[in-house]
Order: sequence, then structure tokens, then C-alpha cells
Amino acid sequence: RVFELTKVGQTERILKGGGGGLGNEHFKSSTNTTPTESTPGNQGEDGEFLIEVSLMVDIGLIGLPNAGKSTLLNTLTNAHSKIGAYPFTTLEPHLGAMYEFTIADIPGLIEGAAEGKGLGHKFLRHVSRTKMLLHLVALDSADPENDYYTILKELSQYDKSLSSKEQWIILTKKDLVNKVVIERVETDLAKNKNRVFVIGQDDPESYKILRDTLVSHLR
Repeated sequence: RVFELTKVGQTERILKGGGGGLGNEHFKSSTNTTPTESTPGNQGEDGEFLIEVSLMVDIGLIGLPNAGKSTLLNTLTNAHSKIGAYPFTTLEPHLGAMYEFTIADIPGLIEGAAEGKGLGHKFLRHVSRTKMLLHLVALDSADPENDYYTILKELSQYDKSLSSKEQWIILTKKDLVNKVVIERVETDLAKNKNRVFVIGQDDPESYKILRDTLVSHLR
């Protein structure tokens, strides 16, 4: 059986305890005022369990390593996630607060993650508990479109219900490519009927537009 605790104070009984034994008081009588008899209790149920903790957040940031997730988290929130120009800079989910909303950087997703490659299931389970996903795609990648569909495939293989979760596409690092590349990728990925935003560190206004749109949408 699977039990999910998603509310504060929620409890579930997963094992039944054994019946208690009889103590001295049970054997007390007018002729035996200080009994020393007792009976042992019955053995309760036992078992082995896998306990997993999943983040419950408003927005999950997904994408291949080095797609700009940590940079976006730090820009939109008060987080201080480590940033580096190499894969797997982030080894644990990082959280940040954007007004009253919580954003999580979900690291470690690569091709084969659904089968446990890379950091695999360690982080995929967190994706299932987000209200919506921001799928980050680096425009300076050799094949941005393939990067997007690679992660989409991993999400579907892990849990088909993730395909129906609201998802926006965020094209990052626009300052590292020319306008022709941006327009091509934006047009191609817009065919998925998801909202597409283009951001870059040379354009602070692009982050502000994304933040304002997210806050308005979530409220």
C-alpha cells in the first residue's frame, strides 16, 4: 500500500499494534490484594517501508544541466543557489520564495533519468508535487529543441500524469546567440502550445516580465 501525507497534522495507520497484556491490577481481589501475576501482550504487526520526501512547491524548474535553472531561481527569489559553467552544479533541490510562492530548482535531469541514470529518481519524484513547471532550455546548446524533447520524454516515462501538468517554456542565455537562432527555436517550441519566454542576463527586463506574469498567473 502507498500512503501520502500532504496536510499538516494528517496521520495514517500503517501497522496495527499488538494487544496489551494484563497487569497486576487485573488479578486483584479481596483475597489477593497484592497480586504479582501478569500476562504478556500480543505481538503487533511489523514490516519494511520505503519513506520518500517530495517537495510541495508552486513552481518547479526543470531542464538539462547548465540550462540556467540556478540563475533563474536566484534572480526571481531570495535564494543563493550555486552557479557554475559545468553540469551538475546543483546536487540538491534549492528553494526560493517569490512573494508568497515557492520555487524549487529540480537538478540532475538527463536522458535516461527515468531509469535512474545521473541523479535519476532522486529528483524526479519532486516534480510530481509542483503546481506548474518552468522548462528551461539553453539557446546556446547544440540542439535546443532536442534538449526540450529529451526532458519531456523522461517526465512522461517516469509518470505519464506529468504530461498534463501546466508547463511554460523558458529559453535562456539569449545573450549568447543571434536573433535568428532565438526566433527559430521560439517558433518551433511554441508549437507545443505552451507559453514561451525568452530571457538573458543582458536583459533584466525579461526577468521582470517573467516574474510579473508568473505572480499574476498564480494569484
